[in-house]
Amino acid sequence: MAGAPTSLHMGAAAQRRLRRRYAREFRFKAVSLGALGLMALFLVGFIGGIVAKGWSGFVTTEIRLDVTYSERHVDAGDPAGGGFRPIVVEALRKVIPEATERDDMRALLGLVSNGGFVAVRDAVAEDPSLVGKAVEIWVPAASDIDMLVKGHVDRGLPEDRRRTDDRTIGFVDRLEAAGDIRATFNWDFFTTGDSREPELAGIGGAVLGSFWMLLVTFLVSFPTGVAAAVFLEEFAPRKKWVDVIEVNINNLAAVPSIVFGLLGLAVFLNVMHLPRSAPVVGGLTLALMTLPTIVIATRAALKGVPPSIREAALGLGASPAQVVSHHVLPLALPRLLTGAIVGMAQALGESAPLLMIGMVAFIVDLPSGPMDAATALPVQIYLWADSPERGFVEKTSAAIVVLLAFLVAMNGVAVYLRQRFEIRW
Repeated sequence: MAGAPTSLHMGAAAQRRLRRRYAREFRFKAVSLGALGLMALFLVGFIGGIVAKGWSGFVTTEIRLDVTYSERHVDAGDPAGGGFRPIVVEALRKVIPEATERDDMRALLGLVSNGGFVAVRDAVAEDPSLVGKAVEIWVPAASDIDMLVKGHVDRGLPEDRRRTDDRTIGFVDRLEAAGDIRATFNWDFFTTGDSREPELAGIGGAVLGSFWMLLVTFLVSFPTGVAAAVFLEEFAPRKKWVDVIEVNINNLAAVPSIVFGLLGLAVFLNVMHLPRSAPVVGGLTLALMTLPTIVIATRAALKGVPPSIREAALGLGASPAQVVSHHVLPLALPRLLTGAIVGMAQALGESAPLLMIGMVAFIVDLPSGPMDAATALPVQIYLWADSPERGFVEKTSAAIVVLLAFLVAMNGVAVYLRQRFEIRW
């Protein structure tokens, strides 16, 4: 009898069971590591693909023009009203003097973006003393030329299968050989609004629209959500109607975002008659969508404060309101802010509700306030993704990179605040 336990735990059968248990543990760890590796692989492939397509969107191609503001084309009394296309053609023919035919002139004009003619005009409009003088100006190249210089055009294809013909390619090669073409960082991509021409389109208007929209969302949803959570968690009586409210708040957090867009369309536009495509409407709509998330996160933060804090404050004579405002809320603030920032990040990435309230309009001007017509960064990405031009492909990917950078930064701030100020009990 004394040897029975030994045979039970150290016998051949026990060894087989032990090996099977170790094998199951090994398979579990292998599957877990494989899942993590697969997820990391997909993430790297996703981010890498977007960056590979979008990095060139942060670079633009410019052409150097030795412009002579001849009095034949520019009136000193009205410099902005001159004819600038002949001036640009003359500047290009200084490098390509053999371009004399009508088709050659058309090809030369096709090298420069419409923004280039505006730059030539604005230079003399700002300084009328340039009339009769020569000046060096770098102007943006047309989208097809930009794609050619960046290597997105296959020169080996037949001419009828390329947007850029052989004559234009020859002109570009001449300009590159003369050092009159350069690639530079595209600052205008961050400071200008949308445009029908890819080389001139920017995300400045969309970023400002998202800023005003998130500001409205935060000012509405944060105090309302915190107040609702404090009442439900600290002061609400344990009755049936309170349980119904809590269940509905949890259900609202799972409602598809487009439903909130329909609600915003019905209430803010059709009933309140707020301006269509304005950040204030988008902010109010996203505030409705973000509110359940903030309420749930705030209640979780309040539950994380030990009951002993409340009991000690009450024992010292503090009122329930003083307990919450002086002790519970300050201790719950790190987690509370984390939930709010995560909710704002969710709102920043939403596009479906904004499509329903008309923020899908083509907006060129930069909004100066929440009541001006604007679009948002996710909607701008949606608009560019639907454009057929090759230049908008890289702009779409570049805008996605910027949006992901904002989302990562907001989530990073949330993690930092939680780790920096959280008190562990």
